[in-house]
Amino acid sequence: MLRMKCVSVAVLLSLLSLGDSAPLSSCESLLKPITISNENMMGKWLYVGGSSDLPGSRSLGRLLSSVWLDITATSQSNILNIIQTQRIYGKCSSLVFNVTFENSTMVIEQPFYLREVYLPTDCSDCLVVYEEVSSGRDTFTSLMLFSKRQSVSPDFVEMFKAQAECLRMPSPIMIDTDYEICPDNIAPSEGISALNSLLEAKMGHRVAKLLDAFFDAFVN
Repeated sequence: MLRMKCVSVAVLLSLLSLGDSAPLSSCESLLKPITISNENMMGKWLYVGGSSDLPGSRSLGRLLSSVWLDITATSQSNILNIIQTQRIYGKCSSLVFNVTFENSTMVIEQPFYLREVYLPTDCSDCLVVYEEVSSGRDTFTSLMLFSKRQSVSPDFVEMFKAQAECLRMPSPIMIDTDYEICPDNIAPSEGISALNSLLEAKMGHRVAKLLDAFFDAFVN
């Protein structure tokens, strides 16, 4: 795990050196991981928008009308429980899974490797998530913005978009703020196996990449 942490930091630093559209000093401050406690992770977080290089993620983002996470403690101090509820193409579904959370870092180790750190934001009730997922020989990165509120100030969104630019990621797709949140009484499915199936389906999938290109070209 320590080796993966060092690799992730090295990736962020290398992206800083490659960035040519945002000032280096600005990117350094925007991409420096923050310290966050278990207590500050708890509660309900509403998805505001995000960017990812996972094939098919941009087309999925166009069909996604709402997502929220409910993060709670467990009997183990370093384990958090997450219920993730989303509305995709008008249909609500829910997943539940446990994660390890230590030293301001969230980790899933099997059957794929996921690591999340958290980046600065001027929004007091927001969470900016930088995520790396490794499955087989492939590694994907995502940047996501969550908030305790359904919408956030345009200034905070612009800061988030600047972070994506520093990371040389595609422009984030933001959720329409005028949406209906899925109810919290949906029976959740086991989440880790569902997420793993999604990763296996998307990796190297040309159709997913073509869908992304289509949505970027004709839906923007």
